[in-house]
Amino acid sequence: MTATDLNTLLQQQKEHLDVLLSLLRQEISAISNRQPDELEAVGSTKVACLEALQQLDQQIATHPQLSEARQTNTFKEAVSAMDQVLAECKQQNEVNRLALEQSQLNLQHFKNELLQLHGKSGLTYDRKGKPAVEHKGTGFKA
Repeated sequence: MTATDLNTLLQQQKEHLDVLLSLLRQEISAISNRQPDELEAVGSTKVACLEALQQLDQQIATHPQLSEARQTNTFKEAVSAMDQVLAECKQQNEVNRLALEQSQLNLQHFKNELLQLHGKSGLTYDRKGKPAVEHKGTGFKA
């Protein structure tokens, strides 16, 4: 490998980080629009992108001219640009996590409301403290 190859690897890594940020933005859209199929597809693509980033990291870390390149301004600027995109990715990922948690809480609350409406008199709680409807039958004896 040559120094040009290292620059190519850095450019590929930056492109993958940009794709990851785009995927994270698609993910929040899927979460907020409650589109589980799209969320699953974005998640699969995100995993593939993260794996590609990990491979590039390994290639860069083992590059023979890495120590020389670290001294150049071009390398420092490329790493700085990637650090900014990575920080954005981390921030967006945290927003997505919070939105997903809130969505799950809303869904659980809705489920609890439905359970209460369905079996007002038979609403009980299971061992874990989650609401459950107790079915006592029709009240007729044979």
